[in-house]
Amino acid sequence: MNKFYSITELTREFGVSTRTLRFYEDEGLIHPERRGRTRLFRQADRRLIAEILRGRRIGFTIAEIREIIQVYKEPPGELGQLKLLMKRVDEKRDDLRQKRKDIDDTLTELDAIEETCLGRLAEIGVTT
Repeated sequence: MNKFYSITELTREFGVSTRTLRFYEDEGLIHPERRGRTRLFRQADRRLIAEILRGRRIGFTIAEIREIIQVYKEPPGELGQLKLLMKRVDEKRDDLRQKRKDIDDTLTELDAIEETCLGRLAEIGVTT
């Protein structure tokens, strides 16, 4: 049975706007069937939307998502896609670890500045 989903059904299911789904279509990530002005999404499109949104949540760019999808469609297929995805996940993880380190360093610096300010305020007789 060929179940089709309307754009409205998918926007409700995934909590995204119709503009988002049209953008993914314009970017060539999904390919809904057209009947006049109506877009009809297949189960495969629905799965792709879920994966696209997952990729976006973890910080992949549209270009990275497109690359991962494209690798699946061409040789070596799923094997190549999985290897590329693992590589991208490692890169994203490293990037996030660096960002976490940068945030921790910044927080440490802010704490030191605050301590300096509090010390100086105490020296000049101002209480907080």
